[in-house]
Amino acid sequence: MTEEQMNDSNTQSMKFRYAGFWMRFWAYLVDLIIVFSINGILLVPFKFINDGFTMDIGFWTVTGILSSIVFYLYFLLMTKFYNQTLGKMIFGLRVIREDSQSLRWNDLIFREIIGRFIHRVFFIGVFLYLFVAFGAQKQGIHDMIGNTRVVFEE
Repeated sequence: MTEEQMNDSNTQSMKFRYAGFWMRFWAYLVDLIIVFSINGILLVPFKFINDGFTMDIGFWTVTGILSSIVFYLYFLLMTKFYNQTLGKMIFGLRVIREDSQSLRWNDLIFREIIGRFIHRVFFIGVFLYLFVAFGAQKQGIHDMIGNTRVVFEE
């Protein structure tokens, strides 16, 4: 048996306890509080620029663009370097790859940026979180896109 076959059989024999909808929901709420707090601190100086009026770039405001960047970077970087966000840490959850290898940048870009963008931009996207509640491996669309799972820490 080759080393690759042994790794495949070990990966298949590993059993994970997948995190369900409500645990992930509460962790996400904690993360939102953290991101909103960071944005509040970072974006206060913009209240003193331009006499308190918003600075627009097309349809968007500068503070809206910056707060979105903070939002996506928080989830991307925390998940890449810690396999979990602060909300997931509090609830004992972590993100793993489908094949149990270490998370790669392309997995996380698809999961944290593209997947979350779909959930936030399209109205129907919010309802796609219900996949977590009813799927066998408790995957949301963003997990399916990124080939990831959210599991309880062991």
